[in-house]
Amino acid sequence: MPRTLAVKLTCGTESAERANQGLTVAASAVALGAPVSLWLIGEAVWFAVRDRQPDLGLEHAVPLADLVESVRAGADITVCSQCAARRSVTEQDLIDGARIAGAAVFAELVLQDGVQALVY
Repeated sequence: MPRTLAVKLTCGTESAERANQGLTVAASAVALGAPVSLWLIGEAVWFAVRDRQPDLGLEHAVPLADLVESVRAGADITVCSQCAARRSVTEQDLIDGARIAGAAVFAELVLQDGVQALVY
């Protein structure tokens, strides 16, 4: 079994290429069969909000909705609790399978043996 990949995405449309790269890596790891945990903070929160996913507008990139669906099919998606609160986002606003959790839960995950964390 491959190790777990924890991807923390810290940006949204303001840094489209970086956001796209983080989601592409997460989707690729899911496709390879790795356990994946995607953490969304800051403006990346919007990627998990139902009917609110922005378009990154990047040529030669997989559309955002397709990337999110690929990740959702095989990964855990978590939205930062403080970031959600600052944007008045609740769990009812999120796409199916996403949750809201705090930094302690992220720290607990990445401190486990066999976990690789990447931050975009």
